[in-house]
Amino acid sequence: MRPAAMIAVLIVTTATTPAAHPAMHDGRDQTQPAVSTARPAARDASSAAALLRQRVVSELTAIADRVDGVMGYTIVDLASGDRISHRDATVSPTASTIKLAILYELFRQADEGRIRLDEAVPFDRGRGVAGSGVLFELSAPVLPLRDYATLMIVLSDNSATNLLIDRLGMPAITGRMRLLGLPNTKLRRAMMDLDAAKRGDENVSTAAEIARLLEILYKGEGLSAAGRDEALAMLKKAKDSALVRGVPADVPVASKPGELDGVRVDAGIVYVPNRPYIVSIMLTYLANDADGDKAIEDASRIAYGYFSRLAVGGEYGRLIR
Repeated sequence: MRPAAMIAVLIVTTATTPAAHPAMHDGRDQTQPAVSTARPAARDASSAAALLRQRVVSELTAIADRVDGVMGYTIVDLASGDRISHRDATVSPTASTIKLAILYELFRQADEGRIRLDEAVPFDRGRGVAGSGVLFELSAPVLPLRDYATLMIVLSDNSATNLLIDRLGMPAITGRMRLLGLPNTKLRRAMMDLDAAKRGDENVSTAAEIARLLEILYKGEGLSAAGRDEALAMLKKAKDSALVRGVPADVPVASKPGELDGVRVDAGIVYVPNRPYIVSIMLTYLANDADGDKAIEDASRIAYGYFSRLAVGGEYGRLIR
């Protein structure tokens, strides 16, 4: 994130707390963010908070410009609606972060009564694929759909992911993203389908749309309260990733990383008390994958430092804990 253009501030919908969600939201009516009435952190350009924000923007763009590749990100303040973004409309491969879209569709179809999360489904070993996960190593597993989802999110299990894609329907997943106002978020191939990837059928999105999908999950738009809570609980399960490493271990993070050769993606909701925020970072055309991991970790650490201070700094920056 480097010396690129100055980041625009967009005021979007103010996040509600989990307890404020109704039993079911109408996803069709609530996919587009409303204008927030909350005051953003940096309204007055001469305020201490605004100057801190400017410093953070400079540090993030410096990271983006330093990395040898293309980096885009969106950071959303869920308390105020303020956004910091850079190249966030660039369509890039999602790697395993596309599994956020599959997770949302799973819980949406469960709420619609089209599937049951406790439905036990045998795994066909002939459909197993390599890569991340353990399912293809098992002899004859029969698991409920929610357990396949857990494997998909926690271990990024590709075989479990493909089973869920078959059960939910690939067109249904991409179609749902389109209805949510996320037209660039497209599931176009199963996991480990290199032939499809070579044809150009890559799974893609943008940093802005991944951030919006996380915001939809956070608010439970289109989901029952129970479905929302269970989906977020899965995303909060422990996993090692660059984004998580940039946050203290005692701060919950609901996230899904992804990686391919030349590609690094990480996106999550960071639950800083009184100041939760979303981070969505996508890198592609990386000359060195390790540099992508470091860029995500560095950006995550900067974002945490910013929001953790806003959470306790009051209007003028005295850190009252």
